[in-house]
Amino acid sequence: MHAHVAELLLPYLNQGSSVLDVGSGSGYMLSIFHHLTDSEADRRGHVVGVEHIQELVDFSLENLRKDGLASELQSERITVCANDGRDGYPPKAPYNAIHVGAAAPTLPDALVDQLAHPGRLIVPVENPSTGTQDLVQVDKDREGNITKTILFGVMYVPLTDAHSQQKM
Repeated sequence: MHAHVAELLLPYLNQGSSVLDVGSGSGYMLSIFHHLTDSEADRRGHVVGVEHIQELVDFSLENLRKDGLASELQSERITVCANDGRDGYPPKAPYNAIHVGAAAPTLPDALVDQLAHPGRLIVPVENPSTGTQDLVQVDKDREGNITKTILFGVMYVPLTDAHSQQKM
């Protein structure tokens, strides 16, 4: 799924792009997004990982350092923070690409709002009529018009808050 999501977001992962990864877990996707958007000539882009469990933030940071990205963390070209991913991360918005690694009960408006013009959001969303989940692609064009496309069925963990996840 990580490779497929990266491929879906690839048209928006240009040098200098801004990327948000909600539920960044181990930091694996942060590293991928960084390497796909990095440019020595253009230092404007950034990658942000949001995780609501501090231990996972720490795990991401450790893995990114092991991947040789300590200087990118220090320069804040890669940021990993503890935050409720359902709210995205407004301080670094807008984002050209947003990936959500857990199923939202509904399409998160805050994430759609944080998409750049143009931008793409890939998010699993619960389908209440079928009891399943759909991988949804949300595209925002240059004028801010939004197109939603259901790609296919998926099975992800639920997008929750820290308290709910720690009870699981």
